[in-house]
Amino acid sequence: MYKERDKTLAKPVKYVFVTGGVLSGLGKGITAASIGNILKARGLSVNIQKLDPYINVDAGTLNPAEHGECFVTKDGAETDLDLGHYERFLNTQLTRHSSVMSGRILRQLIDDERAGKFLGQTVQVVPHFTNAIMDAVITAGKGFDVHIVEIGGTVGDYESPAFFEAIRELGSVVGIENCVYVQVVYLPYLSTSKEIKTKPAQNAVRDLRSMGILPNVLVARSEIPTNGQTRTKLSNFCGVPEAGIAILPNARTVYEVPLTLEDQGIGEYIVKKLKLNAKKPKHDSWKKLVDSIIATPKKTYRVGVVAKYLDNQDTYMSVFEALRAGSWAEGVGLEISWVDAESLKTKTLATKALKDLDGIVVPGGFGSRGIEGKIAAAQYSLTNKVPYLGLCLGMQVAVIAAARNNGVTQANSTEFAPNTTDPVIHTMIGQSGKENTGGTMRLGDYPCSIEKKSAAAEIYGKTSIIERHRHRYEANNAYLSQYESWGIKAVGKSPDGKLVEMIEAVKHPFFIASQFHPEFLSRPNVPHPMFQGFIASLKK
Repeated sequence: MYKERDKTLAKPVKYVFVTGGVLSGLGKGITAASIGNILKARGLSVNIQKLDPYINVDAGTLNPAEHGECFVTKDGAETDLDLGHYERFLNTQLTRHSSVMSGRILRQLIDDERAGKFLGQTVQVVPHFTNAIMDAVITAGKGFDVHIVEIGGTVGDYESPAFFEAIRELGSVVGIENCVYVQVVYLPYLSTSKEIKTKPAQNAVRDLRSMGILPNVLVARSEIPTNGQTRTKLSNFCGVPEAGIAILPNARTVYEVPLTLEDQGIGEYIVKKLKLNAKKPKHDSWKKLVDSIIATPKKTYRVGVVAKYLDNQDTYMSVFEALRAGSWAEGVGLEISWVDAESLKTKTLATKALKDLDGIVVPGGFGSRGIEGKIAAAQYSLTNKVPYLGLCLGMQVAVIAAARNNGVTQANSTEFAPNTTDPVIHTMIGQSGKENTGGTMRLGDYPCSIEKKSAAAEIYGKTSIIERHRHRYEANNAYLSQYESWGIKAVGKSPDGKLVEMIEAVKHPFFIASQFHPEFLSRPNVPHPMFQGFIASLKK
């Protein structure tokens, strides 16, 4: 029996568990974030967490083409992209406690077993693994009114039974009256018979019930709007009251989902179920945001993202959302165009691919594939005065481009050319030999001092900032004295002056690049200054 229930708090933490059924990619993360949004709008303190059954220790070594971007928290945890949704919807900054993968827990259990902490017990999934999961949930939720927990994958996945068992047990530990279980399901539409089928949703709920979990809320995703009979049928066959069922057809924007859940009464339903002392919800600013998103812009600009991971938009999720937030704030439309970095092999090809763009963005990445195309994009921007925003690797290729444009033809990074004669970008001190090791980069929040009277200081409106990092290479200080002759300036540095954090080009409408990842701090209704400044430059 698990014995770590915290009985010292006068007011117990309330838990909302979000699970998925039928298939992946339904939007559990958006659903969890939206529930957090509508609860926070009631004046409640809300935290949120992702439990991922993958046996990886963290998301740092996952292939972005398969799993989407790696999001980084303020304390340096490499996490699943859903934490980006959480932060944007709740306008908060999460920590490593909000991301838990099986590998991390298993590694700790094995370390504890080797150290003799189990005193000779047989270490088992139940109770040891499930207890460790519950520990992680309770630790993350302490001090909040509501703690939302999303379980990755779907009911029935081979990796996930222990996680479902853990949240079932946790209901008994903290009191089932303090828990709400939300199941996200899918309603397929058969065009031949023109009907929406509920059977897959019924089966998914049955699978969840077979694990001892009775869902209190059902969120049903569909491609098209449904009629009232669908909700009644789901209620009858899934055992969930109609008041606890939300139907979510495809939205015009994901930021509309909290308002849709609110309109269908899910916020009030959860508040009553958990007996929360909540205020009347305030959604005015969020409604204003959605109105600005769906409004028809007077002018649309085309921005090219020079990328190497082209399999799906999730690989640069935070970058795209930050660009859009900047466009909404500036009241303009935005067309984001993929530009395959590997296709920019010559200046002629680069010119052909980039000549119709209003602005260029080079996001982060690792490895040599496509790197010459990214350098070519930066060279094109410098030569043709096209607005440029460089993010992490985007700053490094900008330095290389400026050097090559001014006679340093062999300029490169030791990441791509270890034996280059002009390593304008090189490995950070202490990072050599760790190139293939997870969780060892410069990660999380670090301060940056910005030079006064710079373009960067103007868009930030201040000279001292804190930004999130994820990198192993840096600008080589041995070449700083040449920057002026290359037409660039190092306008942002670490407080001790040892690390270049930002560069900008002189006599350019907008050419700013950062070693950090500003996209992680952008919010839909509070755009990051670098992105809003970039979008604003397109209008000039």
